Amino acid sequence: MDQNTEVRVEDAGAGGGIRFRGDTIVDGRTGDVLGRIGLEHGILTFEVVPEFRGRGVATTAVREFSRAMLTRRDRLEIRIEWENPVAQRVALAAGYTRESVRRGHPELLVYSRLADDPETPALRLLPDLPGGELSDGVVTLRPLGEQDIDFYTELHNVPDVIATSVPPEPKSAEEIRRRCARAQAHWLAGDRADLVILDCATGARAGEIGLYYQEPPTGQAMIGYSMLPAYRKKGFASRAAQLLALWAFAETGIARLIAGTLPTNTGSQRVLEKAGFTREAYLRSRLPGPDGTRNDDVQYVLLAGDLLAQASGGSASHT
Repeated sequence: MDQNTEVRVEDAGAGGGIRFRGDTIVDGRTGDVLGRIGLEHGILTFEVVPEFRGRGVATTAVREFSRAMLTRRDRLEIRIEWENPVAQRVALAAGYTRESVRRGHPELLVYSRLADDPETPALRLLPDLPGGELSDGVVTLRPLGEQDIDFYTELHNVPDVIATSVPPEPKSAEEIRRRCARAQAHWLAGDRADLVILDCATGARAGEIGLYYQEPPTGQAMIGYSMLPAYRKKGFASRAAQLLALWAFAETGIARLIAGTLPTNTGSQRVLEKAGFTREAYLRSRLPGPDGTRNDDVQYVLLAGDLLAQASGGSASHT
């Protein structure tokens, strides 16, 4: 363990002073032990006592401890499990950047901070939803999570959902578990936002919609969606696509949304057209098909200016 002398810092997040005594985080006013923080071989670890969580203690401790340690070294690293979004948020808020995935058992996300990095929170390409969800009063979108494993399993065993997936094959139970359990980590990393479509009238899960930010430098992202059969032909998928697009254009750097369908999937094409998308291209043999074949892809596009112009006279809103 690298040793650090006692350092006093002002804890703006928790509303009082904290100091480090060895590897212990201490409340500077009461002397209460708030948690622990340490450094070994350049890898930082931290933990906050349960009753002091949610008060900004971890973020402040990691930020200030890192500032002190980076006066004598060039780099610090935090390794965090995929299924621990709370720690990932702390790392980002303390100025760390997600850098890579460390393979092994368990797989760990690697966050790093360099001596010359800014001390401000790391930039997030995909911010949280305002109020935690989006809704137009008919459908609500909320982030996918571990509580949705059974629903996700049901949805991705529907034959035509399998047939229109990429690749068009059933998902294993472990793949479904990972998709749900790691959804927050992908959102925080800015590469993907997975959401569940809820029926506002009943609260039931009706489908899913995802945004894949595959080209941040050009401001282009892609959406995809699937619905349970009982909730099709109700306009839910088009409403969900519009809600997600409005949020993406208003709250992120995305300027262009694309979506693709199989040439035979006229239902999905109608969904996109109703949501304001325009057919743009026909891409031959773009997607993997069954048994080693290739499928053509009909690509649609929605631009920020198009949707925002439509929305100026619409009724959809964020909640």
